[in-house]
Amino acid sequence: MESPAAYQLLRTHLQARVSLADNDFSVFQQYLRPLTLGKRQHLLQAGEPCTHLAFVVQGCLRSYSLNAQGQEHTLQFAPEDWWVSDMYSLLTQQPSTMNIDALEDSQVLLLAQADMETIYARFPIFERYFRLLMQSRFVALQERVNASLSQTASEKYQHFLRKYPGIAQRVPQHFIASYLGVTPESLSRLRRQL
Repeated sequence: MESPAAYQLLRTHLQARVSLADNDFSVFQQYLRPLTLGKRQHLLQAGEPCTHLAFVVQGCLRSYSLNAQGQEHTLQFAPEDWWVSDMYSLLTQQPSTMNIDALEDSQVLLLAQADMETIYARFPIFERYFRLLMQSRFVALQERVNASLSQTASEKYQHFLRKYPGIAQRVPQHFIASYLGVTPESLSRLRRQL
């Protein structure tokens, strides 16, 4: 997948958030490893340490965990122009408690955690970018926790539609139900009511 368009998508994503010099991106690009995933193929499985961040160039991934009964709990969808990873495992090097798989044939650019300190030292703009990314993830996580505690299923679904425009037409409904914490039957009822 050595596609210039893949790198251009990431460059555009970065430049929308920080001022990036041409040379900075050229060097940063050398740390990225392209990877193609087939539908249902795992990027990460529970029990493995997470060693990379993945920027989605094409397709859609999701992160999920399994409870003791084997029931899936979808934590995040990652369509094009999103990053996905198990941040806890990435930062602590503890085994991951989540899985990340491709819901569609997908292409990602991987950035190894081991390279991040080198990148930060050489190019402080990337330290700023990833700090902004982590702040955004923290805010999203807090919103998600608050919503799960205080919003109705209908409100959570409407928020999902705003946060992930177009995803409802791309992924199986039982994954969306899993994300919302409702049964697929409840989600069907919600969709008919809207």
